[in-house]
Amino acid sequence: MNGFMQSSVGWPVIGIPSGNAYRVSDDCVDMRRPQRPTNTTRLPALPQSLILDRGRTALIVIDMVNDFCAPDGWIASMGVDVGPARALAEPINRAADALRAAGAPVIWVNWGVRPDRLNLSPGTQHPFNPNGRGPGLAGEQAGAARTHKVLTAGSWGSEIIDTLTQRPEDIHVDKHRISGFWDTPLDAILRNLGVTTLFFAGVNADHCVLGTLMDANFHGYDTVMLEDCVATTSPDFCLQATFHNVRFCFGFTTTSADLAASFAAAEA
Repeated sequence: MNGFMQSSVGWPVIGIPSGNAYRVSDDCVDMRRPQRPTNTTRLPALPQSLILDRGRTALIVIDMVNDFCAPDGWIASMGVDVGPARALAEPINRAADALRAAGAPVIWVNWGVRPDRLNLSPGTQHPFNPNGRGPGLAGEQAGAARTHKVLTAGSWGSEIIDTLTQRPEDIHVDKHRISGFWDTPLDAILRNLGVTTLFFAGVNADHCVLGTLMDANFHGYDTVMLEDCVATTSPDFCLQATFHNVRFCFGFTTTSADLAASFAAAEA
């Protein structure tokens, strides 16, 4: 009927109340999605500044887990300096606080592989065990402080380091490839939440962070790498090349300080 209007306020909700949802009654389904107000923020960034809707943003934090960042984790057991990774805690916490204050989700995307490795191809396993003599993904890592299965879902090695602040409302996604989008629910989660702009943090900047950011770009999301919230065990020129490639091909870069200041100013 032309001009028909009906209020479904108070009807039961199926889906994400603030995002992708129906409202239902015994004889009707209201498929209209709620119209959220635009919360405009101007953010300094490279190669250009950005005007965005902070209500449609999310922070993706990648692989800030014990096996990559803890002094007694798998990477540290090979003599790799995990100090740069651990130093990311303060700026990541600052960015996460800014997103939460804006009502935006913080999503932790971490390696969490099957103990039997049945969904891991040899090509995926090889970089983690190139000579076949190490523990590799889901292998047993014996250390001075503990023995655990490397980067296995539910293990100590795949837990987020204790210097990062998590909240009950945060979202967790396990991955088993370099990209957090491949064979995971990440894309479905973001679309249900109505997110269009993604900020990226974590390790390694030129591996899993860049791989996930690129896939986000290919899926149609706006992508922004937080320069002071990423690190890598690769040489510095790899980090600089990553920043260049993000700005040139896949999105933008900014800092947690500019993000927090811009969001706070917009809220005020």
